[in-house]
Amino acid sequence: MAIDWTGFAYAALLAVGGVIGYVRKGSKISLAAGLTFASVAGYGAYCVTRDPRNVKISLFSAFLLTIIMGMRFKRSKKLMPAGLVACLSLFMILRLVFMLL
Repeated sequence: MAIDWTGFAYAALLAVGGVIGYVRKGSKISLAAGLTFASVAGYGAYCVTRDPRNVKISLFSAFLLTIIMGMRFKRSKKLMPAGLVACLSLFMILRLVFMLL
């Protein structure tokens, strides 16, 4: 049983991003969204660790973040944080799809 280190690192980055958004801008929504998506992504990484074919939760959270943050990046044209999170989430989607092949 291999541990999904990439999935757990992705979840940790989401949590850290939410905390940084709260500390810098005082955004409670950023904190709540970051911690919520980090929790879901962390649980997804746990599920992938238990069964490498069980990528549904990780795929769902990465897909949702890709769409949401991709739209924010398109609107704001700012790489941080929307563009970065959209790219990381797209990377996670590609990684999870390749795991299924």
